Amino acid sequence: MRIIGIDPGYAIVGFGIIEYVNSRFTVVNYGAVTTPAGINFNRRLEIIYGDICQVLDTFKPESLAIEKLYFQNNQKTAIDVAEARGVILLAAVQRHIEIYEYTPLEVKKSITGYGQAVKKQVQEMTKRVLNLPAIPKPDDTADALAMAVCHAHTQNSILSEYKKK
Repeated sequence: MRIIGIDPGYAIVGFGIIEYVNSRFTVVNYGAVTTPAGINFNRRLEIIYGDICQVLDTFKPESLAIEKLYFQNNQKTAIDVAEARGVILLAAVQRHIEIYEYTPLEVKKSITGYGQAVKKQVQEMTKRVLNLPAIPKPDDTADALAMAVCHAHTQNSILSEYKKK
C-alpha cells in the first residue's frame, strides 16, 4: 500500500510517501511545500493546492494520513491551518484517495509506544523504522513521515475504519 502522510500548515506543508508491503517499509519520497511569507493568503492556498496536486499525481498514493486539527491558543493560526488543510483534502478527494486522520497522541503512541513521547523521540524512531540515514528536515517532513507510518501500523486494525474521514 502506498501512503502519503501530511503535516498541514500554510507556510510549510510536510509530506512523506511510503510503501508498506508485508510489514516492510520503503520510503518513496518526502519533502515540503513552502509558501513565501508576506504574500496574499489566498495565493498561499493556491500554491499549496497546486503543489500537493502535483505530488499526488506523481506518486499516486492509495491513502492519505493527516493530522487531526485541535485548537490550542492561537485561533487565527488554527483557522489558517484549517484552510490549508481544506485545500489538501480537496486535492485528495478529487483523486479518490482515502483520507484518515490521526491525533498527535495517536501518532506518538504508534511510533514510540508512548503517547507522551517528545518530538525528538518520535523523529528518531521514525528514522529507525524507515531506515533513513538522518532525521528528515524540515521537522514538518519528519512529522509527515511519522503520520504515514502511524497509518501503516493502524491500517489493518478495526481502528482504521473508524479513522476514515
